[in-house]
Amino acid sequence: MTPRILISNDDGIHARGLAALIGAAEGLGELWVVAPEHEQSATSHALSLHHPLRIKQQEERRFSVDGTPADCVYVAVNHLMKDARPALVLSGINHGPNLADDVIYSGTVAAAMEGSILGIPSIAFSLVTRRTFEFAHAAQFARALVKAALASQLPPRMLLNVNIPAYPPLKGYQVTRLGRHSYGADVIEKEDPRGRKYYWIGGTGYEHVKEPGTDVTAVHDEQLVSLTPLILDLTDAASLGLLRGWTIEGFTQQKT
Repeated sequence: MTPRILISNDDGIHARGLAALIGAAEGLGELWVVAPEHEQSATSHALSLHHPLRIKQQEERRFSVDGTPADCVYVAVNHLMKDARPALVLSGINHGPNLADDVIYSGTVAAAMEGSILGIPSIAFSLVTRRTFEFAHAAQFARALVKAALASQLPPRMLLNVNIPAYPPLKGYQVTRLGRHSYGADVIEKEDPRGRKYYWIGGTGYEHVKEPGTDVTAVHDEQLVSLTPLILDLTDAASLGLLRGWTIEGFTQQKT
């Protein structure tokens, strides 16, 4: 039986990275594309609960949605594809990295995360560059990984974050954990023609902590593709014991 594959992104329905991912998945299943009408980078996991969504059919099994990446996957699975859910959700290829803390802000990762929440194995792909976007080698790796995924018995809530170095040749891949990095913390104050102040946030510098086994080290220092499995349970297990040792005056702790 031909598997259904849902493809989305956060750079929008006309993004080159989306076209590259569609090409990479061609022939591997029945492809459905549901992506934002406009760029939705850094929207994280926002859902549009306070205004209606409009869906435009671009061509057969290809739609744009005037909402967020998470909106796109939600309406695709629960409406457009409700007769038969996809076997796999793919997101990307993002125009830029989604390493370390980026996964919290990323619309690309959020699209894959929505698939995972809905019980569908999901993979997010990102190209680690800010300047020249050449997707051929990233698409080649994406195709090989998707083939491997489809040939495996995937956990229904599998969520995989993939970051691909900017330029070939790739030296291979590594299964990694999230690393640590920083873009700085700039807040730039400006003034509009009417004398009102406005602000741009987001740093322009970059540095990362070089730790073996992390996504940032694999990509930046070793020219490896990083494959980082993510989990939706954000519970800090190490702090459970600390909190259970607290005494909160006037209240009794109920033991679990």
